[in-house]
Amino acid sequence: MKVTLPTPLIEYTSGNRHVEAGGRTLSELLDDLDRQYPGIRFRMVDEQGQVRPHMRFFVNRELQRTIDVPLKAGDAVLVVAALSGG
Repeated sequence: MKVTLPTPLIEYTSGNRHVEAGGRTLSELLDDLDRQYPGIRFRMVDEQGQVRPHMRFFVNRELQRTIDVPLKAGDAVLVVAALSGG
């Protein structure tokens, strides 16, 4: 599946914003990303498997609140990092 990453995460992918990963669920896809790009999963999901507050996942343009959603071949995953600060 095609995965589009936000700028803060492309340091893990040698500057590539678009990468390929696979899995039957969003969680498995994140595991695959972490196998390819060690450390990237922890930036998106905490130790309990919860999406970090500043991260958003969209599968085929639909916001996903958890990482246990099923995926199928051809799905597009967009990862967005919310801006914060003051």
